[in-house]
Amino acid sequence: MPAPASRAPRGLALYATVICLLAAVAAVVSFVHGSWLGIVWVLLAGLTSNMAWYYHRRRRATA
Repeated sequence: MPAPASRAPRGLALYATVICLLAAVAAVVSFVHGSWLGIVWVLLAGLTSNMAWYYHRRRRATA
């Protein structure tokens, strides 16, 4: 059984990916409704996308 520390980045990468997808959907819905609040959702999607890549690469490097 792997140590909890080695499982954490995988979980964080998965959570960040899910949040990225939800933020992208929220941005599309927001822009369709004519709200400029979608810009905030796009920025959040970009941030979580970078987090997902970071934790995915970090896990791959330790494996």
